[in-house]
Amino acid sequence: MQKPRALALIGPTASGKTGLAIELAQALDGEVVSMDSALVYRGMDIGTAKPTLEERDGVPHHLIDIIDPTESYSAARFRADALAAATDILARGRVPIITGGTMLYFKALREGLDDLPQADSAVRAEVEAQAAARGWPAMHAELAGIDPPTAARLAPTDAQRIGRALEIFRITGTPMSQLLNRNAAPAALPFEMACIALDASDRAVLHERIAARFDAMLAAGLVEEVRNLRERYPALAAALPSMRCVGYRQVWEMQDGRLPAKELRDRGIFATRQLAKRQITWLRSFTDITRIDCLNEHFRQQALGIAQPFIEETRA
Repeated sequence: MQKPRALALIGPTASGKTGLAIELAQALDGEVVSMDSALVYRGMDIGTAKPTLEERDGVPHHLIDIIDPTESYSAARFRADALAAATDILARGRVPIITGGTMLYFKALREGLDDLPQADSAVRAEVEAQAAARGWPAMHAELAGIDPPTAARLAPTDAQRIGRALEIFRITGTPMSQLLNRNAAPAALPFEMACIALDASDRAVLHERIAARFDAMLAAGLVEEVRNLRERYPALAAALPSMRCVGYRQVWEMQDGRLPAKELRDRGIFATRQLAKRQITWLRSFTDITRIDCLNEHFRQQALGIAQPFIEETRA
């Protein structure tokens, strides 16, 4: 018996995923399942470019606004939540459109979770103590000497992921990238999934989009949003995953006096460009995906031309 079918839509930030996912859902009688590690947080709307309430009213969205920014969310939890949401959508005769730019979540969804060691508080404390003395860029340089593939996809300031990669190496003696490649076979999904990846043929144009979007976020009140979050959640801290998100980290540093206000815009845009670069690096490592140039004026029609026959085949 043929499996039901779902779509995945991935790509770098500012490539147009949100709007296209909504258009695909409208055309295919679908619902959107967010695959974004920042959209899970309540109250983080402006800096995440979260779909508006009007957009979500027109097309049901899942895995948005499900935890407070003082909480953490993992790839394991995403996979479980995404499979549950997609199964429910399919049971109602509709199409899951799984979309976002968190490439680790996409890898976890398609391939399952790797058998990595549990966190070791003593080793993690040792790594963090060294980072406090040397700085995270120095720890990133250490990781580059141990595990170049992992270091290449992490920013030198990505404390959480650098720390985890170093912790894994110190526990196992094996680079995390090698452990991630040991999966014998991808985990079977309860549905067939086609993947459309948005890419940009001209990186300079993507950078212009990123700058324009960050300017729009500042104009919409990103700084005030972070201030309100700090007031609403007394336990919120700069080290939490929510406040390490691009844009939020830079605003937090400005509010704490560690970043001059005049540098906020440039630092925020630069960090977002670095995020897009890492996302594109992830994209190039994936196989069995169909790439579309998001700068082509007909990219929406191209995406629908790929998605519609794939979905309609099971409805014939």
